[in-house]
Amino acid sequence: MTITYHSTRNNQLSYTASEAILAGIAPDGGLFVPSTIPQLTLALEDLAKKNYQEIAFHILKAFLTDFTDDEINESIQVYNQEKFDTALITPLVEAGHDHYLELFHGPTIAFKDMALSILPKLMTISAKKNDSQEDIVILTATSGDTGKAALVGFADVPNTHIIVFYPKDGVSDIQEKQMLTQKGDNVHVVSIEGNFDDAQTKVKELFADKELASDLHANKLRFSSANSINIGRLIPQIIYYVYAYGQLVDQLSIQAGDAINVVVPTGNFGNILAAYYAKEMGLPINKLVVASNENNVLTDFFKTGTYNRNRDFILTSSPSMDILVSSNLERLLYHLASEDTQLVASYMASLSKDGLYEVTADMLEKTVEFYAGFASEQAVSDQIKHTFEESNYVLDPHTAVAAYVANDYRSKTNDQTTTVIASTASPYKFPLAVLEATNSNFKETSLEDSLSQLRDLTGIAFPNAIEEALHDPIRHHTSVKVNEMKDIVKEKLGIQ
Repeated sequence: MTITYHSTRNNQLSYTASEAILAGIAPDGGLFVPSTIPQLTLALEDLAKKNYQEIAFHILKAFLTDFTDDEINESIQVYNQEKFDTALITPLVEAGHDHYLELFHGPTIAFKDMALSILPKLMTISAKKNDSQEDIVILTATSGDTGKAALVGFADVPNTHIIVFYPKDGVSDIQEKQMLTQKGDNVHVVSIEGNFDDAQTKVKELFADKELASDLHANKLRFSSANSINIGRLIPQIIYYVYAYGQLVDQLSIQAGDAINVVVPTGNFGNILAAYYAKEMGLPINKLVVASNENNVLTDFFKTGTYNRNRDFILTSSPSMDILVSSNLERLLYHLASEDTQLVASYMASLSKDGLYEVTADMLEKTVEFYAGFASEQAVSDQIKHTFEESNYVLDPHTAVAAYVANDYRSKTNDQTTTVIASTASPYKFPLAVLEATNSNFKETSLEDSLSQLRDLTGIAFPNAIEEALHDPIRHHTSVKVNEMKDIVKEKLGIQ
């Protein structure tokens, strides 16, 4: 079965998988969605016998139907122990009532590595398949983790350039140092005076800028994206939910066919959407739990059907979730609207113009498989402390958001279904938040001292990513206002 991709705002725009990966975003500003969601080709009882690479092959083959088996096999070679610090790639660890799917064993110790390790392979293969004569320019906004993972993935990849924008005061110290120390002749890191939504909105505008597109074409360049708006970022994220189910069967925590719940700390909605796609493929997921921090726009949406970004933007201890415009929700709207692209386009126009939209009662009813909740900053700190004292397991703030919402959901519903929590970042990325929660006598001195205290707490040696962030020189110094982003893109690419 051949699967094509079209825009959430216009189903007449049809692309192959490789064309969609290359484009990143549809020309009308919509996101690419598959013409159909394929079913799992592996029996549930067989998942326990498969390693990460084998499951990756089956998922990618199902979605990327214009890729050959050899091209898929070439791509999945990135999931190896040179890049990841465990042969399991994404181990499942039981602590307390729940199972934590550790997605932070890659080179930047955050879950974005899972897709951004393979995206450069998928993109360069796509360029070759489509006989592209243009260099690819990855233009992306980050709320903390996407930026570094994309920089590592694309650093010195031939015929590519990457420009990452991040909010100057909206990421952790470690996240910022990871980006600013990035090596590579083709990489550029720029901070902006604003928040993540400002950066993401402007990046989308630049993708749709016809004058800039003409300038790029004249210089044999083309934009693409490393955000989860790129379907090539989203599809690889399905893999680890299927793999997690196999690990549960292998660990005898469930029997093949049993339902599970999945809880995901959520900002841009890509990671939870990947779990939704896994469910649509046939993975027995009972409830998809959307966990937000104090920027709880998604909680309100799933409770009321109204998405309203017109609220204060709050800087929290979980900065990768400090988002008020969840881009990937547009893909879910497309499915909830029975693929009515005109309706989705009208919602997106309303969001752009007025900052809000309200879905139909029928669409809201279809969200019954989702549960949404949020955690306050105090709840996050308490959850980190509680989990550590109860299970000797250390959570980063994003994972703590998910753990709190998982417990809250369980207490309100008495749903005792086996639960998988997506653990999206290493505690080492957020040492201050973890130490403040676990040690009442903690006093901040230097970043290096805080990291050392966290090492003593966890008994886990510094990952390479931390060593590099601490000791590599700062290589990027550019900071701009939002309205200067277009000019700096042209400057970095040498466009006159």
